[in-house]
Amino acid sequence: MAGRIPQSFIDELLARADIVEVIHARVPLKKTGRNFVARCPFHDEKTPSFTVSPHKQFYYCFGCGASGTAIGFLMAHDHLTFPEAVETLAAQYGLTVPRETSAGADANQQRYESLLKLNQEVALFYARQLRESCGQVAVQYLRHRGVDGATAKRYALGYAPAEWQALCRRFDPALLREVGLAIEREGGGCYDRFRHRLMFPIRNRRGQVIGFGGRSLADDKGPKYLNSPETPVFHKGKEVYGLYEMLQSSGQPSRILVVEGYMDVIALAQQGIANAVATLGTAVTQEHLRLLFRYSHTLTFCFDGDPAGRKAAWRALEAALPMLQEGRKVFFLWLPEGDDPDSLVRKQGREAFPEHLHQAEPLSDYFFRTLSEGLDLTRLEDRADLSKRATGLLRKLPGGPFRRMMQARLAELAGDVGVENKDSRTTGGRSPRLNRPSMARRIAFLLFHH
Repeated sequence: MAGRIPQSFIDELLARADIVEVIHARVPLKKTGRNFVARCPFHDEKTPSFTVSPHKQFYYCFGCGASGTAIGFLMAHDHLTFPEAVETLAAQYGLTVPRETSAGADANQQRYESLLKLNQEVALFYARQLRESCGQVAVQYLRHRGVDGATAKRYALGYAPAEWQALCRRFDPALLREVGLAIEREGGGCYDRFRHRLMFPIRNRRGQVIGFGGRSLADDKGPKYLNSPETPVFHKGKEVYGLYEMLQSSGQPSRILVVEGYMDVIALAQQGIANAVATLGTAVTQEHLRLLFRYSHTLTFCFDGDPAGRKAAWRALEAALPMLQEGRKVFFLWLPEGDDPDSLVRKQGREAFPEHLHQAEPLSDYFFRTLSEGLDLTRLEDRADLSKRATGLLRKLPGGPFRRMMQARLAELAGDVGVENKDSRTTGGRSPRLNRPSMARRIAFLLFHH
């Protein structure tokens, strides 16, 4: 939304900022001579190799090679984009970030910020309602699901009153409609989109409220879960629920667990499993994956084993293929029939869940298992069919070792066909296997390189 940040301001900001102060607020530093040292926050180490120079206003790790200015550190440690890191650092020193924009762009930025401010005010209103007598039904629901007050506070849970205009009477109706919190009546006026629902504020990685999800507490036939529509500040194909909370507690987790619902994220967090996020009522997209791979090289998708879950899992696999650069890994965790992460962790406890994660199926196994369903790989025709099914998908993989290994696995599954030597007398009556590709393997090769 904003325009370019002037280089002169960036230079001024770096001159004013104290890199030691910025880093020490996040990583405890110890003074040694002219510099400061610590154990590197970007890789595991037993002895400190992370050095901060107040004289050069620069950090460097002799272990992993990470280096940069205060802005670079905020980008790497707090997982921020460059503009976000500049804004964070500027706020710490009481500076306003200037923008090189036109008058129209500046007005759009102000409108954007006003929508974020409104969302934050509504989230606080919902949180207050949860503590009022009208919100006790939501409190009882959370207690029934095993969610305590600390977890509810951490995720800023709230309650939307069972009123048609609880928000419309308190906030600007025009802004409410723009962020999807109010719906315009045909005859004029508006009414609240969320009514008598447990509310889940959706926050971006900076902690800004960009949208809401609501779980119905009524027994009517309306939708159980309702989400904010697409708005200028909320794009569900680019955001996930629980990311901000995960980063606050886990920083840079070794793996991220991607689940389907708000309550799955919260139930896992309640049990101390803080590395879960949820998609927002939409299929997994490459934007989701691009976002999550910024924080971990390993993603585990958790889906039900029913047809809907298998369909969602396959769409996630297809989205993941172009993103599998070297070092990135994707797994699929299939839950027992009738269970979701919420019910499973409540029944079996936190201790049992890592065992389920250990049994997650690697993307490569899931890929070939699914494509081989219904085929008899003892038949040449079915092996050729497998090659045809797989080749187009394998083209989506980035070049590198994993792509080559997937190609080799396809050739292995297609199988080799033994060819009998016409003159078996030269082999003592045996029919040797010739060292040349089988028909199925050649078909796979031609399809892949076509």
